Amino acid sequence: MFSMKSFQKEYETDTVNIEIRNRKFRFFVPKSLDRFIDPENVFNNFPLWAKIWEPCLMLADHLASMPVNPEKSFLEIGCGLGLVGIVASSFGHNVTMTEYNHDALNFAKANAHINDCSNLEIMRLDWNKPELKETFDRIIGCEIVYKEESFYPILKLFQTYLKEDGEILHVERLRKSSVEFFRQMNELFNITTKKKIMRNDSDEIRVMMCKMTFKTI
Repeated sequence: MFSMKSFQKEYETDTVNIEIRNRKFRFFVPKSLDRFIDPENVFNNFPLWAKIWEPCLMLADHLASMPVNPEKSFLEIGCGLGLVGIVASSFGHNVTMTEYNHDALNFAKANAHINDCSNLEIMRLDWNKPELKETFDRIIGCEIVYKEESFYPILKLFQTYLKEDGEILHVERLRKSSVEFFRQMNELFNITTKKKIMRNDSDEIRVMMCKMTFKTI
């Protein structure tokens, strides 16, 4: 059972302050990644969840700008630290955030707590063995497409849990794996893409946000 007391006892954290549409948020992030990295193989399940990625700010801002309909349900896959879902929930959307990694889930729950998102549902989801009980009007995701072996499980999630008239909002950096993912998805979905260049202190980041709907026969 999650509690803030157990979270603060278990993890050493820093905080990151973020402002979206004039609303301020605070997020716990790990102080160090050392405990989450396999010393025998650094690339084995590297904790990509443990950072706030710039493309997630783009998706969070987009969701914050959208009209709110309490009847519409959102499913976030690969929520990581929880930024996107927490911002969307804070602006009134009905969101279920999901993650597979145990530590990421704990950080997402802690971040929901400190941002007063008491109505936000957060749950574990294994893409290979999903056990969700409902379908959703929108499925959202950000920076989750790194390995080609994840393409098919993600596709099956879309096909199983997106309503027939639903929409997928997916944001990724422009890289080989993400381009290939959307190329494959184009066979089954109508896709519109918005590209943007984001900048941090040292780099330009090319980002694409794709809206996807089922193709009709």
